[in-house]
Amino acid sequence: MRTQPPRIIGHRGAAGLAPENTVAGIHAAAAHGVSWVELDVRLTRDGRAVLLHDETLERTTDGRGRVARTPLSALRRLDAGRWFDAAFAGARVPTLADAIAALAQCRLGAVFEIKTSDADAALCGLVIARAIVRAWPAALPAPIVSSFDEVALIAAARAQPRLARALLVGDLPADWRRRLHATQAGALHMAADRVTALDVRSLVAAGVPVRCYTVNDRDGAGRLFAMGVAGVFTDRPDRLSD
Repeated sequence: MRTQPPRIIGHRGAAGLAPENTVAGIHAAAAHGVSWVELDVRLTRDGRAVLLHDETLERTTDGRGRVARTPLSALRRLDAGRWFDAAFAGARVPTLADAIAALAQCRLGAVFEIKTSDADAALCGLVIARAIVRAWPAALPAPIVSSFDEVALIAAARAQPRLARALLVGDLPADWRRRLHATQAGALHMAADRVTALDVRSLVAAGVPVRCYTVNDRDGAGRLFAMGVAGVFTDRPDRLSD
């Protein structure tokens, strides 16, 4: 699956405007002009793919404990919105299928970051990649999967070789060529506060698109685009999108 995301991508939906990784966040991103979002996906105790960034529930829900040790039935009962603002009370932790349905309603593309804590990384990559492809609507642009975990990306590539992949890093590793080859990743997603102009020149010269996280001001985005960065992930699409 070939795909070309836009320059501005909502981070965790629109994490500065609505509770992250929720259906409300997807709708908020769409309302503020972005056409793609990034979302975090991990597995529950019973192997279901859900949207949650953290390994634990405390920060973004009223639950406690580790996601990988919690069944979907328990997650379904949690409030995932009140922590952000009372206006979002009652928001639920979406399954991957819930999120894809919302993306289809809003006509948004997506980057899905595979999270692997407390679980077999290869299993996470396989299950999540298959679930994305199984539920993805043909009318939407082909999605991308990303991860810091190379084992998960390799498993995703084996399970769904046509699913586009991106490797997540902080600093540019010295062996980036080897890592991209091992994961068959077509892009590198880097920390905005660590990327350098030399990094971007080297990657672009090798035909590797660079996208940076997390950028919440226009000046910062402009500086990165001037370097040759292909896209940025933002919590505040209202500040960056035209």
